[in-house]
Amino acid sequence: MRLVILGGSGSGKSTQAQRLCSHLEIPQISTGEILRDAISHVSELGRHAHPYVAKGELVPDEMIIELIRLRLKQDDVSEGWILEGYPRTAFQAEELDFLLEELGQKLDWAVYLQVPEAVMVNRSLGRSLPDDQPEIVQRRVEIFYDRTVPILEYYDRRRRLLTINGDQPPELVSQSVLNLLSVT
Repeated sequence: MRLVILGGSGSGKSTQAQRLCSHLEIPQISTGEILRDAISHVSELGRHAHPYVAKGELVPDEMIIELIRLRLKQDDVSEGWILEGYPRTAFQAEELDFLLEELGQKLDWAVYLQVPEAVMVNRSLGRSLPDDQPEIVQRRVEIFYDRTVPILEYYDRRRRLLTINGDQPPELVSQSVLNLLSVT
């Protein structure tokens, strides 16, 4: 099973990706963690990405696409994966499809965790990540509505979009996803 988890900051993407990965026994690929790791290990890519992350801006597509390419070539993803935090633009969604075709893989579903804006902000501010400051969180929410929503249209046109009510307890969200995937 190959899935992308979509949703705004604080929508529960990480929580649901972890739960689904555990249930489906496949690895989670988190661009947030890949970026934090690249920055903390002071890789060349990390040095270039840091200013964007520090301001709550999206890291340029070519940097993220290269990170995803490297990750999808690793052995542990041969049976499937869940991608969390990517794609964040319609261009990235299309680039992901091209990359998967090149790698001989196919995306099964894009799972969208639909959560009201106020819930996204409150959840994000309740976390203890260093980049979850009020002005950065608000900027991420604005970016989500500006750039990410067209991804939903992209996957919907390809009949690969599953929309889930993310404003409910995590176990109910997970069960809703598994029911729609028909893998309980």
